[in-house]
Amino acid sequence: MTEHSPIPFPLPERLTEVVSFDRHELGQILSIYGRMVAAGEWRDYGISTLRDVAVFSVFRRTAETPVYRIEKRPKLRLKQGQYAVIGAEGQIMRRGHELPHVLRVLERKMIRSVDRDM
Repeated sequence: MTEHSPIPFPLPERLTEVVSFDRHELGQILSIYGRMVAAGEWRDYGISTLRDVAVFSVFRRTAETPVYRIEKRPKLRLKQGQYAVIGAEGQIMRRGHELPHVLRVLERKMIRSVDRDM
């Protein structure tokens, strides 16, 4: 008998090329998320990791469509920037190369004028 080496099982493409947020990026996103939850604006989130994009979706209520999506697309890092904040209607609110600068659009939504009746 001849000995054959075992044939390795090929890894699915999905396992070899998955885009995800790293720990530092998630820390920045969850920092804003925590402040918005404390303010009563947001209630739930979801994370999707796909072959070409990672998405952090923010929900006002659990059973709704996302209010905002924070996307990371590494293929766009040399063009418009790999990070984007996308609104509920699909409009790109901000896109850029650095996540903190892109997330500022969400911090501005937190600032509101307060009407005081004295």
